[in-house]
Amino acid sequence: MTENQNPLVSILLPFKNTDKYLAECLQSILNQSYNNWELIAVDDHSTDTSRDIVAGFARRDTRIRVVTNSGNGIIEALRQALGTSSGVQVTRMDSDDRMTSGKLEMMSRSLLQFGEGHVAVGYVRYFSSEGISDGYARYEKWLNGLTASGSNFSEVYKECVIPSPCWMTSRKDLDRCGGFQPNRYPEDYDLTFRFYQNNLKCIPVKEVLHWWRDHKTRTSRTSHRYAVNYFLDIKLHYFLLLDHDKQRHLTLWGAGNKGKSIAKGLLQKGIDFHWLCDNPRKIGKNIYGKEMLHYEVLGNMDNPQSLITVANAGAQRRIRNFLRSVHHKPLQDYFFFC
Repeated sequence: MTENQNPLVSILLPFKNTDKYLAECLQSILNQSYNNWELIAVDDHSTDTSRDIVAGFARRDTRIRVVTNSGNGIIEALRQALGTSSGVQVTRMDSDDRMTSGKLEMMSRSLLQFGEGHVAVGYVRYFSSEGISDGYARYEKWLNGLTASGSNFSEVYKECVIPSPCWMTSRKDLDRCGGFQPNRYPEDYDLTFRFYQNNLKCIPVKEVLHWWRDHKTRTSRTSHRYAVNYFLDIKLHYFLLLDHDKQRHLTLWGAGNKGKSIAKGLLQKGIDFHWLCDNPRKIGKNIYGKEMLHYEVLGNMDNPQSLITVANAGAQRRIRNFLRSVHHKPLQDYFFFC
């Protein structure tokens, strides 16, 4: 098999104080059916035995390299890992998770089949010694539903549609998308938006490739950089950059906490908008200097764009039905922000 048919895959693994899970993670990488890989493990200044564990694996397998983060935090660790790596294809791994044995092989082969301009993804399964919350279960089902058809980017403004430890792309495409250069958190959501910005396509798959561990000390639970306001900020940033048409009326639908956060962001940027809701107690009231309008005015507006910040699933269905009734199209005329 030639190098082009068996490309080197670089696995980028930032780690910090995950000695409880690291051996299991590393063993899942060693168990891969695909063997032409390198693992760049970047120690983000661990204070437990994490580095010793990785160093022990590295002594037994030369495909594993462990380096120290020259900066601080996961973005700088990923940046250093990418700069140190040399693979034609690149993927990321979290130090508290597990790969299925065929993960690298399926992703690498998919990229070879579909070519550049694509992202290989896979089903994920959450697991935890304490059980999985309803929120994570819903997210898993929703995410895997998108992955099954490769339609991940169709709902890119709702949540992160590509799981941070379950993607692979060519180095050329990753570099074209800016790698890990932006200092913007959440870093996985930012990268997802840059994949979307550069028109990469997700390759459909219906197989579990990654076991995603949930535990009380995982970064997404403990770091302020993964708070709700960061997700809203990044959604608004990329909407204004990529999909906002300044020639069209902008409307904001929803006056809950998320709606108010988006409203503040728009006002701070000097962007005018109409604020809509279906709550009789709020219609006609003034919030932040904007009068709350009944959502039905949307049907009389000339070519508007709408941001939807209503989270309730039943309400979202009713909103979609109304938008269809006035012939509005997703990712063109309206964007669900939750």
